[in-house]
Amino acid sequence: MLKTLGKHLYGFRRDSVLTPVFMILEVIMEMVIPLMMASIIDNGVNGNGGTGDMNFILRMGILMIVAAGFGLFAGIMGGKYGARASAGFARNLRRGMFENIQTFSFSNIDKFSTAGLVTRMTTDVTNIQNAYQMILRMCIRAPFSLIIAMIMSFTISPRLASIYLVVVILLGGVLGFMVRLAMNYFNQVFKKYDDLNESVQENVSAIRVVKAFVREDYEKKRFGKASENVYKMFVRAENIVVLNMPIMQFSVYTCILLISWFGAKMIVSDTLTTGNLMSLLAYCMNILMSLMMLSMAFVMISMSVASAERIAEVLEEKSDLTNPEKPLMEVLDGSITFENVNFGYHKTAEEWVLSDINLDIKSGETIGIIGGTGSSKTSLVNLISRIYDVSEGSVKVGGKDVREYDMEVLRNQVAVVLQKNVLFSGTILDNLRWGDENATRDECIRACKLACADEFIESFPDGYDTYIEQGGTNVSGGQKQRLCIARALLKKPKILILDDSTSAVDTATDARIRKAFREEIPGTTKIIIAQRISSVQDADRIVVMENGGIDGFGTHEELLAENEIYRDIYESQTKGSGDFDE
Repeated sequence: MLKTLGKHLYGFRRDSVLTPVFMILEVIMEMVIPLMMASIIDNGVNGNGGTGDMNFILRMGILMIVAAGFGLFAGIMGGKYGARASAGFARNLRRGMFENIQTFSFSNIDKFSTAGLVTRMTTDVTNIQNAYQMILRMCIRAPFSLIIAMIMSFTISPRLASIYLVVVILLGGVLGFMVRLAMNYFNQVFKKYDDLNESVQENVSAIRVVKAFVREDYEKKRFGKASENVYKMFVRAENIVVLNMPIMQFSVYTCILLISWFGAKMIVSDTLTTGNLMSLLAYCMNILMSLMMLSMAFVMISMSVASAERIAEVLEEKSDLTNPEKPLMEVLDGSITFENVNFGYHKTAEEWVLSDINLDIKSGETIGIIGGTGSSKTSLVNLISRIYDVSEGSVKVGGKDVREYDMEVLRNQVAVVLQKNVLFSGTILDNLRWGDENATRDECIRACKLACADEFIESFPDGYDTYIEQGGTNVSGGQKQRLCIARALLKKPKILILDDSTSAVDTATDARIRKAFREEIPGTTKIIIAQRISSVQDADRIVVMENGGIDGFGTHEELLAENEIYRDIYESQTKGSGDFDE
């Protein structure tokens, strides 16, 4: 885990080294000042037989000011470099996670919930940032200060310094026990954060559904429950952590009283000077404040350990899909072949999602796919662009196994318009250019005409410069589908997959889109998944799927004559005699 996180310090290693250097310099200056104070009292105030030595006091006073100035400068520079190092580390972690997530296959993403990934990139990274800054500053400053102060104390009076040693040992044991208890709760609290973020995310993204079904009260209760769980966990952890301060205060005042009591007796017996007693009291505060800082640092680090593990999980996750050593960099044509394909989403799955799939699709063909809900139509086409890998058998595109291609090359030649269409915030042109970032305005317009999107775009006051809200909330479902089809066409793919992507489009527009495809992109292999017979009946051939297998494959006329499932669907839709899935 530490090795994984350490790789992301690039660009800020210098700041990470300079921060502790300045912290140590600050500590040295702080340790020197009590000695100067003791010297002023013993040699300045009590010098010359008790009459005092003003010149000595002035000289030492000036040296104290210089030491304090150096200490102040070191503290400021330590804070500056520490802030840069921790903020830069957090930036690199977020960037590293985001970049790694982009390489994930769907099966990798399935391991992490969306809300969980958001929590890791926000709350967890912030915890690591705060903890790292504390490590660079507090965890260097406090131990170094404690050790030097302890050495100086034993140099002055081993007898009185032994009081510190006993208190430090006892206090260290108590604080270690407290931190261990608190860590158990902090490990649980971030899982509760995932539930809280999930509640917020689902509510905001589906706010229209929530309002349509008047479920605001239910969502409030759901959020309240998730929030209450986070609250309870934090309260339990904080109830342990808050004991830190009173225990520290008790230890500080106990030490001061004991040192003052025994120190006064030693002064009376002339075994200790007044200046040395003042130094010991100053070192007492340094030692115990160092312990307090360490305890705070341990609490913060204990919180961040859980966050660090969650971040490392994302950074160490390797995509199930990788390029071969010498990938093919060209897809010859849009032919597709499924050979004895079996597929399951998990390696340990007892039943296949797709079983015994054999298909041979020629380049440029239009293939329709139809079947009931859950018949694995989408799973079938996901194998073509290698969103998932087959469990057994092979899928070939252009005569080559898809696992032999560079994935970027393959996916650039296989355009997919998904069931759930997504538009991003920006203008219509910005969204269209996801298909081809270098596409000209004329190319975008042509693609929109093929997708029958040009007519409604031109009706907008700003035309192609119309701003699309996040998620495409200011366009209708049918308009969104047509924009997504146009975006896919701009890739100029060899294979175009429409996964139920005209479901929100009227039948007349659907027919016009299919007609444009036949006439304008005849060389592109087109696969159309649909619920409506009318959307696929003009296809060259149609695949009928049932329970993850192929029940029929042929033309519309052949399937009507030979396939019972297809015939039942056709009759139910054309005669209105029942539900599609029935």
